[in-house]
Parts: sequence; structure tokens; C-alpha cells
Amino acid sequence: MTVTENLTVNLTQTPTAQLTGPALTELVVSLYRETLGAADLDEQSDFYEWGGDSLTAFRITARLEEALGVEVPVALVFAYPSPADLADVVHADFVRA
Repeated sequence: MTVTENLTVNLTQTPTAQLTGPALTELVVSLYRETLGAADLDEQSDFYEWGGDSLTAFRITARLEEALGVEVPVALVFAYPSPADLADVVHADFVRA
């Protein structure tokens, strides 16, 4: 089981409304690392600078949707290219909603 799969399993067992910002940021960072194949990537890393493209963005949002049970628009990955920024907007718009 990968780190991302382990985080996803743990998060799916946590009610979305109780998901903390740091836990979501950790999940998004792990999704970026896994989909972009970059273990050195951190929460401030830029999606584009690490070679992100539309297919990768769809993979990231699909995994977020699996973990959170909410539809996350792929446009958010492009508008908020760092894992920290994406996690913040997803937390504000989908988790706390």
C-alpha cells in the first residue's frame, strides 16, 4: 500500500466535515508526489514547474474525489497550482461547506 493509498484509507474513515486543513494538505502533497513522480515535492511546489499537465490534473482531482466523496473541479488544480493552495480552497469550499 502506498503512502497515498494509506492516507486515502485513513481519510475515507474520517467524516469529511472533521477533516483538518493539515491532513488535507498532506493528502494533496502525497497525490502530487505520486502523480508527478517527484518525491522531493513539498506543499509550496508548483504543479507546472514539476511537469504537471491536464492528464495529471485529472488524476489528482479523481483521487481527491475518491478520498473526500465530493466532486473537485479540475480547473482548481490550474488556478491553485501548489498543494497548499489547492488544499486550502478545497477545504474552504468543499470540506467545511
